[in-house]
Amino acid sequence: MKAGRLLATVAVTFLGLLLVTFLIGRVVPVDPVLAVVGDRASQSTYDAAYVALGLDKPLWRQFLIYLGNVLSGDFGTSLLTKRPIVEDIARVFPATLELATAGIVIGTVVGIPVGVLAAVRQGGLADQIVRILGLVGYSAPIFWLGLLGLLVFYAQLGWVAGPGRIDISYEYSFTQVTGLLLLDTAMQGEWAAFGNVMSHLALPAALLGYFSMAYISRMTRSFMLNELAQEYVITARVKGVPEWRIIWVHALRNAAVPLVTVVALSYAGLLEGSVLTETVFAWPGLGQYLTNSLQNADMNAVLGGTLVIGVIFVGLNLLSDLLYTMLDPRVRRR
Repeated sequence: MKAGRLLATVAVTFLGLLLVTFLIGRVVPVDPVLAVVGDRASQSTYDAAYVALGLDKPLWRQFLIYLGNVLSGDFGTSLLTKRPIVEDIARVFPATLELATAGIVIGTVVGIPVGVLAAVRQGGLADQIVRILGLVGYSAPIFWLGLLGLLVFYAQLGWVAGPGRIDISYEYSFTQVTGLLLLDTAMQGEWAAFGNVMSHLALPAALLGYFSMAYISRMTRSFMLNELAQEYVITARVKGVPEWRIIWVHALRNAAVPLVTVVALSYAGLLEGSVLTETVFAWPGLGQYLTNSLQNADMNAVLGGTLVIGVIFVGLNLLSDLLYTMLDPRVRRR
């Protein structure tokens, strides 16, 4: 019964996502016909393309055609690259996946301990520092931090490599198998190329990691403050349980249940919200692909990328719900 309700919820969510994506493509002030034939085409050419694209059909029928195409894995052809959009997304998505994964790892590994420290030292100096760092992470424009990071750590100090994903001198020293360059270079033992990829990845990943750390640390602090005020913590202290065990075993274990959702949604946010970061660092991922497509009125590619991002959000949200159920026995009993 639960599985049936879950599948129904996913199906309705996906259908709603498709509907919203389709309507976005119809309300944006871009003429898809002109994007195909150009603004110098004759009226007869324009009319033929209008019919060929199916725009002469009723809106409900256009949506059914769009739904059928998407369910069959056909997102259309990109006007910019002249390739199927599915192939384009499969080509650029590994770059975004690698960048976002590195960012969420940094954000989680740093954010959770920092949030715990802030909760334990509530009102103290450590708490104030963590809150200020979090506020800066929320408030400062990410593109400004990216430009500042390039100026300081690349142009001035030379600690990291510049924009791009890999230097051209290393680009053909290995074979791209998965599209995840760190993994491909490590599997093939190309450690010089691995180091170059890591140098390019370090700054944008640290930037996204700081952005996610600001949110994760704040939520960790909130959850831990709630747990440390519970009666089981007071009882454990009365029984003489070491403070470190109360904090890092008992309280953090209970706080980890809602933190799963926080980390999952932060990860989804990095996968879809790295557009500005990829633009600043010339990172050839999904964000830059969407930006270039939008600038060239390639709405098929924009809608395809938007749909992929929506599916990622739905999938990670579903995964976090499943993990929530596994971690919290009270939810399983409902």
